Amino acid sequence: MGKPLDPRHRARELRKQMTETERKLWWCLRDRRFKGRKFRRQHPVGPFFLDFYCPEARLAIELDGGQHAEDQQQLHDEKRSAFLSGQKIKVLRFWNRDVLLNPEGVLEAILTAIEEPNGRAS
Repeated sequence: MGKPLDPRHRARELRKQMTETERKLWWCLRDRRFKGRKFRRQHPVGPFFLDFYCPEARLAIELDGGQHAEDQQQLHDEKRSAFLSGQKIKVLRFWNRDVLLNPEGVLEAILTAIEEPNGRAS
């Protein structure tokens, strides 16, 4: 059995394998394009890698494909969200379809979550 990958190395690998949906949202969030906020992609937190993370707002954004509708994956997602909540990180989840067909609505939801004082997004 090999040595576990360094989280930074794993994050770099995940960034190279972005989906079309991730690339589309990243284009909107990168380089402080979105309301001057800094976002990171494939950011490691504990045992997880967040699709996108805004450290200033402590906001995780997760993009879900069809596999996230399956019972086993939903259970994993709930555990993941509970862990992140314990780390005082708000979690926003979007279906890939929403990002592709309604990017303005997704960005509006992100802005609302960022502006919520100490609120919880889900």
